[in-house]
Amino acid sequence: MARKSSSPKAKTSAQPPSDAIIVPEPETASSLTEPIPADPQTETMEVHHHPEVEKKGLKEYLLEGLMIFIAVMMGFIAENVREDYSEHQKAKAYAVTMVADLADDTTVLKDYIKYYNYALQNVDSLMRLLNTNDIKAIPTGKLYAYGLFGAAQRIFIPNDATFQQMKSTGALQYFERHIARKSAEYDQQCRSLELREANDQALYVEVRKFRAQIFEYQYNYQVNEIIQFAYKAKMDKVKLAAFIKSNPPILTYDKTIFNQYLEMVRSRFMDRQVRMADSVLLRANTLLVDIKKEYHVDE
Repeated sequence: MARKSSSPKAKTSAQPPSDAIIVPEPETASSLTEPIPADPQTETMEVHHHPEVEKKGLKEYLLEGLMIFIAVMMGFIAENVREDYSEHQKAKAYAVTMVADLADDTTVLKDYIKYYNYALQNVDSLMRLLNTNDIKAIPTGKLYAYGLFGAAQRIFIPNDATFQQMKSTGALQYFERHIARKSAEYDQQCRSLELREANDQALYVEVRKFRAQIFEYQYNYQVNEIIQFAYKAKMDKVKLAAFIKSNPPILTYDKTIFNQYLEMVRSRFMDRQVRMADSVLLRANTLLVDIKKEYHVDE
């Protein structure tokens, strides 16, 4: 068999010898611009930068604290101003109604005092008549006219609805302290006068019983009508003067019964009642002036 000879072409395609030096191919432009694949671990990592903390000085801290304090104080002051205004408005509303109540009280008290002073004058006239004259020598018209007032009575009921409402609801705190104190003092004096009247009630009943033993009802009623009409209307006292000069019959001339009647009348101490009413009236007028001045209230 003939041996095949190696062609030069076959030699070039064969593997290079192991000791041959391999020269890398030069890098082309395209290979230089291709991006290098990123490492997955490196891609997910984030870089945290710690900002530099600016250190504040003492002045800055003090200024911030002062600003916070001022803001809090301004809010507190604004709230107090709002509450004070609201309370003042409520106090003025109560003051308006209390002024009306006090004005009514002063009117009633003036008439109350006038009536009891008139009654005391007539009782004093009766006592002088009986001390200096024989009972039978006195015109019975005088005995009826003067003796009628031993059983005089007036009841003072204060118009205190506003005060009692304020007292029960705690609204007295809306008033200025001196107004609230004077209101309470006035109320206390009214209660004292009412107590005095309640204590007088039993004596008043007994006085009427003794008066009924002396004077006949029909003439007692007649003179009472004349006096009440003349007193209220402030008319001419002609009818009263005519009755005083007349001699209507009386039930007894017994001096003992007259003496018992006068002693019971004296025990009523109507003069003390007048003094108490004077004090209540003075207190009412003072409180009325103070409230009107404090809250600018006109009647």
